[in-house]
Amino acid sequence: MIITPQEHDYRDIYKLMIGAIVPRPIAFVSTISPGGILNLAPFSFFTGVSANPPVICFSPMIRGSDGKRKDTLNNIEATREFVVNIVSEDFASPMNVCSTEFPPEVDEFQQSGLTPVPSTLVKPPRVKESRINLECRLLQVVHVSPKPLGGSVVLGEVLCFHLADEVCGNFRIDPDKLHPIGRMGGPTYTRTTDRFDLVRPQAGEIKPS
Repeated sequence: MIITPQEHDYRDIYKLMIGAIVPRPIAFVSTISPGGILNLAPFSFFTGVSANPPVICFSPMIRGSDGKRKDTLNNIEATREFVVNIVSEDFASPMNVCSTEFPPEVDEFQQSGLTPVPSTLVKPPRVKESRINLECRLLQVVHVSPKPLGGSVVLGEVLCFHLADEVCGNFRIDPDKLHPIGRMGGPTYTRTTDRFDLVRPQAGEIKPS
């Protein structure tokens, strides 16, 4: 099967992408509007970019329902600050509540029952229930497409890591203590309980088969 995107509906191409690019970690992003309204939303187009300095990126997409930008993106461009909260399985359902397309004046912390706690260096609060929080300052936004399900790439420098004591030792995160989840296609999520190790080989050790 060969599929050329230009020949198909963008919604079908979106289904292909979220089914093929798996599993995807979840950036649970907290922001605050210039008027002080808290916002909390999950994004599964999310990854790290750089360790020196530490930089992450995520992509808020144009809403397919009405063609509008996400409140998260509007808040970040206005305030240049945000927090990425890593999602663990025990609060997956409240996180999912925050994926609802609420109007801008709605506080998703209140809707989901999750707890805002003060950050150290940025104004947006952290999610108390999250075991890892990344306080970020905006570096750059790359607007890729203004079309429905088009996206922007938000690049943020991590100014401060908050780590629950039980999940981190000697700068290593214990996945059995973090219990992170990821996104698959459609409404499906995945756990990280089935894992295997591969040691990266040195160039001289590789013997062609």
